[in-house]
Amino acid sequence: MRNIVNFQTDLLRTFVSVIDLGAYTKAGDMLGRTQPAISLQMRRLEELTGAPLIKQVGRTLSLTAEGEMLLSYAREILRLNDEAASYFNRSKLSGVLRIGLPNDYAVAFLQRVITEYTRQHAGIALEIYCGASGTILDRLRSDELDLAIAMVEGDRAQYLSRTWNEQPVWTAARALDFDPQAGIPLAAHPEGCAYRARMIQALDAAHIRWRVAYTGPGISGLQNAVINGLGVSAMTRYTVLPGMRVLDEKDGFPPLAEIRVGLFYKHPRLSDAGIMLINHIIMRLDEAGVSSDPLRRPAELARQ
Repeated sequence: MRNIVNFQTDLLRTFVSVIDLGAYTKAGDMLGRTQPAISLQMRRLEELTGAPLIKQVGRTLSLTAEGEMLLSYAREILRLNDEAASYFNRSKLSGVLRIGLPNDYAVAFLQRVITEYTRQHAGIALEIYCGASGTILDRLRSDELDLAIAMVEGDRAQYLSRTWNEQPVWTAARALDFDPQAGIPLAAHPEGCAYRARMIQALDAAHIRWRVAYTGPGISGLQNAVINGLGVSAMTRYTVLPGMRVLDEKDGFPPLAEIRVGLFYKHPRLSDAGIMLINHIIMRLDEAGVSSDPLRRPAELARQ
């Protein structure tokens, strides 16, 4: 018979709270436990895993490789546990949810998914903030947002729950006629945008001249610039509108690198309404075929 290890949800909740809040004392305040009790629970969890999970350098807590693996599993287990608890408690979902969405991603798709959820729960009010991914994650860290969608840079990111890849495509107005070898007019978000960077990297690698003909922070302005023929831009399938055409190598445009997108939240800070919204977003991403398996990520990292 297999030797089965059961990870109690209270131990996993303590672990996630310590990491998300950045301190044993803050986790204890959130969970209603003393700092020694939190430390005892962390030692018990390390006994179950047979490995250290957290290391401390000065006042900063960081994850070991084993801790990084367990954290992704723990978030998923707690998400499902809290969804089940909310369902059987039949609690009325209410309150304000503060959500961060990036300017340079499929804002229309995500807004539709989120507002669909709030129509099912009339007691929930939304506050949506759109901005650059870096700014959104800063606001999440400062507890100014409850959850966020943002671009992911690197293999590891704080508060990351789910990731998926998007393939940008070159877009232009249907009637726009130009010669790539004569130089490409670009419509782009300001510097720091992942799509802007990928356009420039691809053109530079192909030795194609370019210039920025339009710069603006909002997706609507960028879409209008493309439709009106001001420039060519990189977009995802969700942001391509009627009046645009997709360009590829046959048109003289090099392929664009994929962009990794993530769903971020602090589990201990989320209300029942927030947990249910997270589950709704993940379900819609799965249905759309863009959501990755969260349990593959730590295993892949361990092999690197």
